[in-house]
Amino acid sequence: MGKKGKKEKKGRGAEKTAAKMEKKASKRSRKEEEDLEALIAHFQTLDARKTQVTETPCSPPSPRLFCITSSMSTTSRRTLGPKLTSLVHLQGAVLTRSAGGPSGRSGHRMVAWKRQLILFGGFHESTRDYIYYNDVHSFNLDTFVWSKLSPSGTGPTPRSGCQMSVTPQGSIVIYGGYSKQRVKKDVDRGTQHSDMFLLKPEDGGEGKWTWTRISPSGVKPTPRSGFSVAMTPNHQVLLFGGVCDKEEEESLEGMFFNDLYFYDAARSRWFLGQLKGPKSEKRKRRRARAEDHEGARELERGAASAPEPLEVVKEVVAEDGTVVTIKQVLTAPGSASCPPPEEEDGAVEAGPRVEPCPRSSAMLAVKHGLLYVYGGMFEAGDRQVTLNDLYCLDLHKMEEWKVLVEMDAETQEWLEDTDSEEDSSSAEGAEGRDEDQDEDSGEETGEEEEGSHS
Repeated sequence: MGKKGKKEKKGRGAEKTAAKMEKKASKRSRKEEEDLEALIAHFQTLDARKTQVTETPCSPPSPRLFCITSSMSTTSRRTLGPKLTSLVHLQGAVLTRSAGGPSGRSGHRMVAWKRQLILFGGFHESTRDYIYYNDVHSFNLDTFVWSKLSPSGTGPTPRSGCQMSVTPQGSIVIYGGYSKQRVKKDVDRGTQHSDMFLLKPEDGGEGKWTWTRISPSGVKPTPRSGFSVAMTPNHQVLLFGGVCDKEEEESLEGMFFNDLYFYDAARSRWFLGQLKGPKSEKRKRRRARAEDHEGARELERGAASAPEPLEVVKEVVAEDGTVVTIKQVLTAPGSASCPPPEEEDGAVEAGPRVEPCPRSSAMLAVKHGLLYVYGGMFEAGDRQVTLNDLYCLDLHKMEEWKVLVEMDAETQEWLEDTDSEEDSSSAEGAEGRDEDQDEDSGEETGEEEEGSHS
């Protein structure tokens, strides 16, 4: 075959390849369109079952293409734009119309478990009363329907602000939290829980769960609330900070924390997070210990190689003929004793430890094995100070905290009760009145003295 025939055959092969690719792209586009139409029909069926429409005060999303279209071809995204727009609006409608969900609350916790969102606890407080919850609800991410779960076994008492996380084994852990109850009129007593429970799905029973109380070993966190939780790269639960409130009838004092705890679900064990310190300090400590050992060895070698002392015996005859024997021990040359090395106070002085100050309600995030801690609050007397600093800790090395953003004292904010402000203003007014009265009495006394002298 000549060169001309080879070129013609090569050209026909390229045309066939292009035709096959175009056919595959067209087929894939039709398949994506059919799948999307089926999805829209499914949502329309769910929408038709709704008998009551609840409008939300917030505006729905504007028409747009979002992440659901990221795997579609360019042709599909261009031709299916109107259908995707209706899908966005329809999804928003379904999400806001789902009935049978949990009541309005705050302080609850929620985790993603397979194709569901599992919600637990929380509280609701009004001007007259309050209520704490320990109910469990599930939201199906495929049907957008809430379901109330009724786990068997004895579960946690009503509470808010607890730890809720999913274990690598597929169970859900609940730890700690806070609740309060009324002991008498206008007197409430708070409880900081330190118990731990496991919410486990039953084998073969869809939607069936079981509560089990567990008692992990190890170093457990002290009772507290307002702590922050994150998941480490090795699937351990990390707990940071918090506050322990000591409540009395007319006072409330809080002890804030900045410690770290890790919970290993596989071993059901708590660990206290301890920092090793920077490498430079560790090298100094090792060098100091090596020098101490070397000095001790030199002393031992010197003592072993030193010559024995000389003993000289002399006999002296006194005038009366008495013979007196005198023994004298002479130190051999070069065997002078060396004083022990003086201990230097603070030979390895560690600089001030860099770490977040004790706080509660901080935000945590873990990225590439680095733990980030931002903000939170603590109390200074009657003031509640909010923080804006940012710290970082390498969870793999566990050496030291690093400051990414230092706390700006000028931008700190604190919250004060209006009653205390009124008290302070009234106190200032009283002080002003007392000063005026003192000045008036001083003027009167002066006038009386002038009259007596005249």
